Amino acid sequence: MSEHVVVEREEGLLTLRLNRLDKKNALTRAMYSRMAEVLEAADTDPSVRAVLISGSTECFTSGNDVADFLQAPPTGLDSPVFCFMRALFEMKKPVVAAVAGAAVGIGTTLLLHCDLVYVSRDATLKMPFVSLGLCPEFGSSLILPQMLGQAKAAELLLLGESFSGEQAVAWGIANAALEDGAATLAKAREMALRFQQLAPSAVEVSKRLMKAPGREALRQVIAEEGELFGQRLRSPEAVEALSAFMQRRKPDFSKFA
Repeated sequence: MSEHVVVEREEGLLTLRLNRLDKKNALTRAMYSRMAEVLEAADTDPSVRAVLISGSTECFTSGNDVADFLQAPPTGLDSPVFCFMRALFEMKKPVVAAVAGAAVGIGTTLLLHCDLVYVSRDATLKMPFVSLGLCPEFGSSLILPQMLGQAKAAELLLLGESFSGEQAVAWGIANAALEDGAATLAKAREMALRFQQLAPSAVEVSKRLMKAPGREALRQVIAEEGELFGQRLRSPEAVEALSAFMQRRKPDFSKFA
């Protein structure tokens, strides 16, 4: 629903704010569709110099809405979640993220495609794909081993270990860790507004040059991950894991080889 994704404008800044606090900003198909639509429009709007993605000052996003995913899992790369991924991946204009509280699953992997990321010190980032019977997505299986090395990436992607805002900064995933959610949002907004004073074409060209190395390989990995993610969603392991999540019990993988 559109009220779950609030779009705000200030000077040359377009803010895309997740607003589903009763569900910890869990993302639905409708929210993905709306975010993709907003990002695509912003990228071609000359009045927009930068985009800021945020949640509330207490929670960024708890990731995918499991019930929504179970009801209608992605069936291909034209599904809403992949349309959102594509829109963010292809953005020519700078994207800034403000992260407070939980950033789960795609709430963490989307940060790998933002240009500037600010987090609260108490932020908790996590990619629990394997524990849900799924696989990494949004290029994380390529980006994180390159950034952190194979061993640390395995902790985050295979074991699904959580990490703090300060760790995200130390590992190069975020620019700075702020005292709390309000300070994080204020800092992200301040930095995003700086693009209003810069030459827009120079910013766009510079971003393209910075993103160019390995971009085609990353695009292919995102597509492969997307296909495998869709297959995994329909697998018996994922059905057990997601059903257990909904039933608030531990999944039983003992019957799987």
